Amino acid sequence: MLYPDSKNPHPMPGFPQVCFIQNTVSNPNILIGDYTYYDDPEDSENFERNVLYHFPFIGDKLIIGKFCAIARGVKFIMNGANHKISGFSTYPFQIFGSGWERVMPQADELPFKGDTVIGNDVWIGYEAVIMPGVKVGDGAIVAAKAVVTKEVPPYSIVGGNPATVLRRRFADETIERLMEIAWWDWDIEKITRNLEKIVGTDIDALKACL
Repeated sequence: MLYPDSKNPHPMPGFPQVCFIQNTVSNPNILIGDYTYYDDPEDSENFERNVLYHFPFIGDKLIIGKFCAIARGVKFIMNGANHKISGFSTYPFQIFGSGWERVMPQADELPFKGDTVIGNDVWIGYEAVIMPGVKVGDGAIVAAKAVVTKEVPPYSIVGGNPATVLRRRFADETIERLMEIAWWDWDIEKITRNLEKIVGTDIDALKACL
C-alpha cells in the first residue's frame, strides 16, 4: 500500500516549500505530530523561527498534533514575551543589568499561561498569531491573520482580532462522534485505506471503519 513517508521532510518532489516539520524541528520543547506540514516558499524547514520568545528557562512547550496544515507566516507567541504587569511600569529594567537587576521579578510575578497546544487535523491560515497558552481543538480552522487569544473549540472556525468563533463546522453530535473516532490515531495503513471516508461527510461510514 502506497502512502507518503512521514520521515521525508519534503514529500512533494520538486516542491520544497512544503515540509513535514517533525523532521526539522530540533527544540525539545516543540513537539510535532506525524504528517503536520508547514508551507513556506522562503524556508519551510526553518519553522522554529516562527516560535517567538520561547526561552528554555521558562519551560513552556508548543505541542502540535498530527495532520495539521500550517500556512506561511503563522506565529506562535510563547510565555517568554510576557512582562510584569502588576507594577506601575512594565519596562523590563532588570534585563539590562548594571544595577537594574535589583528589580528582577519573581517567577510568580510574570504572567504564565502554560503550554500552547494545537490539536490534530487543524488548519492554521496565513499569518495567524497564536498567543501563549492557547488550546486549539481537533479539526479547528484558524482564519488568515486571526489573533487567537483564548481556547478554540474542536471543529470550529475562528477569525478576527481577537479571534472569535464564526461557526461550528458540523452539528454537535457529529463533532462528538468525530472526537470519539479520532481517525488521526489510526495506523497509516488504515488511514490510507479509508481516505474517502475521512475526507467525506458520511459520519456513519467513517464510524464503520472502526
